[in-house]
Amino acid sequence: MLSNFNDNAAKKTVSEVMPTKAGTARMLRSNRLVAKGGVIQPSAQVLLFNPDQWEEFILAATRKRTLSSGNPYAFVKRLGGAGDGGRDIEARFGKDLVRDQWDLYQAKHYKNGLTQSDAYPEMAKFFMQLALKTYPRPKTYYLCCPRAVGNELHNAMAAGSASFKATFIAAWQNETHNMKGKAAELTPEVMAAINDFDFGQFVECQVHELLTWHKLDQRAHNELFGIVAERGDDAPVPTAPAAHEGGYIAELLNVYTEHQQSPVTLADVSSGDYAEHFMAQRQVFYCAEGLQRFSRDIYPNEPEFERLLEMVHTGIRPTVTQLKLKTGMDRLDAAVDKASSLQVRESRLSPQLRGGDLPGTCHHLVNEGKLKWVK
Repeated sequence: MLSNFNDNAAKKTVSEVMPTKAGTARMLRSNRLVAKGGVIQPSAQVLLFNPDQWEEFILAATRKRTLSSGNPYAFVKRLGGAGDGGRDIEARFGKDLVRDQWDLYQAKHYKNGLTQSDAYPEMAKFFMQLALKTYPRPKTYYLCCPRAVGNELHNAMAAGSASFKATFIAAWQNETHNMKGKAAELTPEVMAAINDFDFGQFVECQVHELLTWHKLDQRAHNELFGIVAERGDDAPVPTAPAAHEGGYIAELLNVYTEHQQSPVTLADVSSGDYAEHFMAQRQVFYCAEGLQRFSRDIYPNEPEFERLLEMVHTGIRPTVTQLKLKTGMDRLDAAVDKASSLQVRESRLSPQLRGGDLPGTCHHLVNEGKLKWVK
């Protein structure tokens, strides 16, 4: 199952054990995502963002957010800067900007937790824009602060929408909490906009939520925060072949049968002339199996291993189909040799390749019916 890496960067645990010489067992090192070169965890990195980087991060995160409907936002745009009308990010549920069918994300990157004195002037700007009909009422107004909403503001919001509303209006009327000189701006039109909005819809959008959404694009998330994949231990080769080895083992037995010019069964390769060759092929198959598990663990929604198989198939096919290769053993040896020398830098798995991986992919291709050694 997936477990958390720092701020929810994916990490996969492998439950198999590896025997040691003493006959005891140790847990295999798991495939996982780790911060490279001493990079600090994402929740700490966002504290070092500048305001523009913070807004861009929120923009990327909200574009990936899955709503309660199961769908993402239909339209997301960054509007921070002059003329934004107090809305840094506009996120619509549908194509058009209509009342209660969009969310407003306000980005505040301060050195401390957000205070009432920080929030109230922004909220005042928001209500004045609603009064001016610059934009329709949003469903939710999200406060996004890397150091979170401070205790004072949190308590005011937690007291309930009616209490929070009364506290805000009082601060505006009495010109407290950084609202000096603004009492005259609390016009009947602005008060109507205030009364038309549920203060329970002022919501703190916490960093862990933004990170969770942002990580839905795992490649972008890993690149932004310096997270790299680390391949764990491959599972040992089981003594008895497993069911999923059936395809390539059957083809190996065909190779040995052709080579010996008499039937060779699975029982025959446990010892004798073909035993060492057979075990070597199983070992590289399981090397590639470890790479496949790594791919599945680290890139669960992307067919990286399958893409690698296609690269290998394309790379070895001209060699395997040479007319000068007369026997299945010739084709098998030629394919394994060619696969060992392939350059597959385009693959995201390339940095994690081990010695037996590419030769082992040949047997995976046989399992998929894309290669045959004996014609």
